Amino acid sequence: MNIKEFLATRGYKDNPGRLMEDVIHLIFLLLGLVAVGSVLVISIYLVISGLPAIFKIGPVEFLFGTRWASTAANPEFGILPFILTSIYGTAGAIIIGVPVGFFAAVYLAKMAPRKVKDVMELCIGVLAGIPSVVYGLVGMTILVPGIRILFGVPDGATLFAAIIVLAVMILPSVINVSLTALEAVPHEYEEASLALGATDIETYFKVSVPAAKSGIFTAIVLGIGRAIGEAMAIMMVAGNVANMPSLFKSVRFLTTAVASEMSYSSGLQREALFSIALVLFLFIMIINAILNMLKKGGSSK
Repeated sequence: MNIKEFLATRGYKDNPGRLMEDVIHLIFLLLGLVAVGSVLVISIYLVISGLPAIFKIGPVEFLFGTRWASTAANPEFGILPFILTSIYGTAGAIIIGVPVGFFAAVYLAKMAPRKVKDVMELCIGVLAGIPSVVYGLVGMTILVPGIRILFGVPDGATLFAAIIVLAVMILPSVINVSLTALEAVPHEYEEASLALGATDIETYFKVSVPAAKSGIFTAIVLGIGRAIGEAMAIMMVAGNVANMPSLFKSVRFLTTAVASEMSYSSGLQREALFSIALVLFLFIMIINAILNMLKKGGSSK
């Protein structure tokens, strides 16, 4: 079949718009395949690069060991401190950042005057565009000394400082996505609620928020992803020391463990860093799977 016969069979000659539609569908299909292929390539590469070190060190010793001394004469590669630090740091940032971002989004979407909303949206946009290293620099020069003076600790570069920085960094994602979801709720829902005698606050939190819960949940997922994947800013404010996590001790996250040693690593140390990246990758996948299950469960109810 030649091109003319194919075009005639598909009806493109009589309907040129159909040709454009099929071309667009093909482009979207190719872009989707590229995205899926990228995830597969990254997954396969991390598995191939990360598993050998886990088997050499021992899965139990690697995952549950409490001491990391990769450059010692007798190296040890226990990453339990990094795993717990990442969990505590992410959880702390979500506990602080998500409520602040959520209530800010509700205020901007439903209560704020137009001028205030425009100014705050501009500020949030600027906050989203600030590079990670700038957050780290500000935290290192202002937050870290402040924590040292306020709480009387020897060094202000602590898990607490990392939590505060992460909470600030996830705010733009949480606010912007939640704001978009809330503004997409049809006004008829709110008008019906008000007509039935509900107050403005009751309408916002019992009608608008439930109607926008899918978008708000997406905002939380994006915030968690930002918090888990951050490295540079955390490295500057957390002290980057392989301690078991404590609120006012210097700590090291999974991301900073890889970033701080990869440039000079070799041999088993380098393989272990790829294993940490594999653990972080699996960690993120598990969290996303759990959140999606919760989202589907909430939707079904």
